[in-house]
Amino acid sequence: MADLPYSEKVVIITGGSSGIGKGCAQEFIRAGSHLVICCNNQAEGEAVVSSLNEVAQAQGSGSAIFIYCDVRETEDIRLLIEKAIAHHGRIDCLINNAGWHPPHKPIDDFSVEEFRELLNLNLVSIFSASKFALPYLRQTQGNIINMSSLVATIGQHHATTYVATKGAITAFTKALAVDEAPHGVRVNSVSPGNVYTPLWQEAIDQASDPEEYRSRGEAAQLLGRMGQIEEVGRLCLFIASQATFTTGVDHVISGGAELGYAQKSRNGHLESHYGLIEAGVGAQASLPAKVE
Repeated sequence: MADLPYSEKVVIITGGSSGIGKGCAQEFIRAGSHLVICCNNQAEGEAVVSSLNEVAQAQGSGSAIFIYCDVRETEDIRLLIEKAIAHHGRIDCLINNAGWHPPHKPIDDFSVEEFRELLNLNLVSIFSASKFALPYLRQTQGNIINMSSLVATIGQHHATTYVATKGAITAFTKALAVDEAPHGVRVNSVSPGNVYTPLWQEAIDQASDPEEYRSRGEAAQLLGRMGQIEEVGRLCLFIASQATFTTGVDHVISGGAELGYAQKSRNGHLESHYGLIEAGVGAQASLPAKVE
């Protein structure tokens, strides 16, 4: 068996059954980790865990279990941590990935309650998972990786609620890094740009010209393509296993989407395709009617 970079470490991934969370799971299982995958879709979660365990068995290292968890529910998160400890006895890394990007619309069309619900899903869930996991992460001097978004720093058209939650995640990460440094716990965030996920494909399928829609989405990056979920997973693995002098840092993985000048308005009006800059940025999992 080859020397694996995160062998025997216990890693919890919220929203780990699809999108970026699944990409993280695939990379960490190849690194020999013991994964705890949570989402609120039992069948999808169990199917992903089954495929992860096939990889683990083939390489002779690592494992994966599924625990149902709706991160909107505080008690579900508490039970997730308790069950992970009951099964493995330790936690080395928590990846707070679960979240959702609502449809684009102006602030006038968002209700206050919709904003509160998104805050609970995207932000409060990260606070809760971190709070409940930290007593165990302090014992192992482990680390937390919070999934933010490129738009937390550059903004996004008709996405005030989402951008606010992601900006708060980046700020929360830095504040928690300060508090946990004396305990040897590192806390970092990752800010993806356009990463090809099920939510991106859904947007492509619904477009009047799917081929043109995808082409323009790819052209938003200097590298001329969208990122892959495995690329975000590899960044998270590097942060967890090798970037041991890194804490409180937001790691942007965007293909250069935020760099350089570009036409953004015409006669004072935003271009109609402006939303293409992020039809799926930060959309860790496909969540039209479900929550990871």
